[in-house]
Amino acid sequence: RGISSDERPKRPITSYFRFVRENHSAFRQKNPEASNRDLIKKMALAWRELPASRKQVYEEAKKTDWEKYKEQLAAYKAQLTPAQAAALKEEGRKQREKRKLLRAKKELTVLGKPKRCRSGFNIFVSENFHESESISPVGKLKQLYDVWQKLSPSQKQPYLQLAEDDKVRYKNEMKSWESRMLELGREDLVHTRKQRPGKKTAGTAKKAGTAKKAGTAKGSSQDNKAKLKLKKSEE
Repeated sequence: RGISSDERPKRPITSYFRFVRENHSAFRQKNPEASNRDLIKKMALAWRELPASRKQVYEEAKKTDWEKYKEQLAAYKAQLTPAQAAALKEEGRKQREKRKLLRAKKELTVLGKPKRCRSGFNIFVSENFHESESISPVGKLKQLYDVWQKLSPSQKQPYLQLAEDDKVRYKNEMKSWESRMLELGREDLVHTRKQRPGKKTAGTAKKAGTAKKAGTAKGSSQDNKAKLKLKKSEE
């Protein structure tokens, strides 16, 4: 209690980022029309072409900062109780896991992974969600959920049909995307497993029947999924 990872001493910046921080203003004055992206490219090029003797100045500064950081970190850890140390360790683990997931998500976006298929309720919300100053997004979602619950099966049918069409779109796009990933040598991103041809055993047939029933139950539980999504949004 009273200890947060925000109070932990910050790791020193790299030699390159020190160079950028100290020379950003000068580069901006010389290139007033350049975008931030182009300016960073110019500074990166200047850093690569910087003589070793001048780079050594930044390396020495980084070394000095690291010595200070080690002392501050030791003092910081010394004040922690075992419970606080364990809590901060767990917090660090969660943060690393979060960053890992974000990097993985960003990579999949760059690789063009197809967007997941939407449910009938999702499509209904996207077509009827209009932001309003008089109601919060969560309130609007709850309002649309109540409307969805009151729709008759015939009124829901167009959205459910669009959802089925979207499933086909997703399946086809994923098949093409996974083939492309295999060509790129990214088997780690492919989860599709081809079933071996052969005669089904009684146990396999039983499992298939159970899976089919589960699929039927899953299809009829769309409202429950929508309710769960609404609950998470409210939280």
